[in-house]
Parts: sequence; structure tokens; C-alpha cells
Amino acid sequence: MEISKLQAIVSQTRRDILRMVHKVNSGHPGGSLGCTEFLVALYNEVMDLKKGFDMDGKEEDLFFLSNGHISPVFYSVLARRGYFPVEELNTFRLLNSRLQGHPTTHDGLPGVRIASGSLGQGLSVAIGACQAKKLNGDNNIVYTLHGDGELQEGQNWEAIMYASAKKVDNLIATIDYNGQQIDGSTNEVLNMGSLKAKFEAFDWDVLEIAAGNDLEAIIAGMKEAKSRTGKGKPVCILLETIMGNGVDFMMHTHAWHGKAPNDEQLANGLAQNPETLGDY
Repeated sequence: MEISKLQAIVSQTRRDILRMVHKVNSGHPGGSLGCTEFLVALYNEVMDLKKGFDMDGKEEDLFFLSNGHISPVFYSVLARRGYFPVEELNTFRLLNSRLQGHPTTHDGLPGVRIASGSLGQGLSVAIGACQAKKLNGDNNIVYTLHGDGELQEGQNWEAIMYASAKKVDNLIATIDYNGQQIDGSTNEVLNMGSLKAKFEAFDWDVLEIAAGNDLEAIIAGMKEAKSRTGKGKPVCILLETIMGNGVDFMMHTHAWHGKAPNDEQLANGLAQNPETLGDY
């Protein structure tokens, strides 16, 4: 897909995020905006996907969202990709909606493979899916996304150790490396040092994408990561993003991790992101 078309989806996705969170005065816009380019590129340019959706996911690439609180961007990207009607975004976080604040599976929302309200579990699930693919002779890849603050959860490091020890080399785990979490910067809350050095110490192949909000850089980096699969090591991408990217007053701060814009702020944010595909 041409970059201009992907950028149009990015702009519309940002509008979806802002409008969803504003309507119910609840949700997580900061991380969602920061990962918009990544998820748009992943679902529209990078992953090998079948038409339709089933939970088996055989003979196609899989994606697991571990930091489930950024559900607004996930739902928007899935809807704009055709997994479910775009109009359903209007039900975000409402009672009896399939689009809860954190993704769930019991209502069968197409595109959602795991419930990810509790942080730190996505990598473990993804590794299981990777090993299932190997057992089934399926050569497709499993992708995951994690927050950098989420890596403060210990279960991640058990999974990271296991993946390299068992040579789970059909896995590409991306870290949203924005340096922010709910209570402040990751350095202030719990400094994790060099994530690159840590993953390499656990015998992962690590790739860095410094321009993590640039579509061309993301696509090039993801294709490079894909070329490194199947060589005996799991692959980690450190994706340097800006929290709140694309809405100037939300950028570079943890303040919008879980805060909804008011009417004036919504109008401001929408003005910075033109409607391109039609609001729901």
C-alpha cells in the first residue's frame, strides 16, 4: 500500500481514538496514539493475513496485544481493516459491548485472540502460539506488542528466557519504547537500564527502530525483523515512539496515559488529524 494511503488510515485512526475515549470519558489515548503508525503498518502492510477470521489462525501471521489498555487503537485498526463494522466503534466501553476497555474474547470480537487486561501475559501466550505453529508445520510468524513499563512485570522475563532457550525463532516481539507509564517516566518509576542489553543477554536478536512514528521506518524495520526469523533466535524490536503522537498537547507526557479529552480538547485534536475515511 502506498505511504499516502497508510497515512490516511493513521489520521482516521487517531480521530477514532479521540472520539471513542471522549464519548465515554474513559480510556487510554496516550499509548494508543503513540502506536497508531505501528499497528496501521502491521495490519495493512506487514502481516500475512487470511480473509476472514478464526481462532485457529493456521497458515497466517498472528498478533497478540499484550498491553491491552491501548484497545482504542487496536479496535480502530481492526475495524478499518474490515474485521467488524466501523460503526461498532461507537459502542466502545458501553455495557454489553464487544469493545470493552481491555480486549476480551467471550463475546467473539473478530481479531481479538486473547484477553489482555492484565499486563505481562501476552508474551507467554504468543510463545505457545509459536510452538503450536512449529508443531503444525506452519511457517507463519507471531507478532506481539508490549509497553516498556509492562516489562517491569516479572512474568515477561521468564517468557523471554524460555523463548531463547527453546529457540522460538518465529516470534517478533515489539516493545513500545516511549519511556512513559501511568505514574510517570519509566526511569522514575522503575529504571530498567538498557533494554537492548537485557534482551541480548537473554540471547534474543534485537533490532531498534529509532523513528517509531514514521511509517517508512516502521515498515523497513519490520521487514528486516522478518528476515531475521527462522535463524534460531526470537526477535525483539525496540520501537521508539512518542506517547500521544499526532496530538500536540498530549505528546511527550504520561499525563494522557488514561485521561479523556474534554469537548474543547477533542475539537483541537480532531483539527490536527483530518477526516480521511469517514467518521463512524
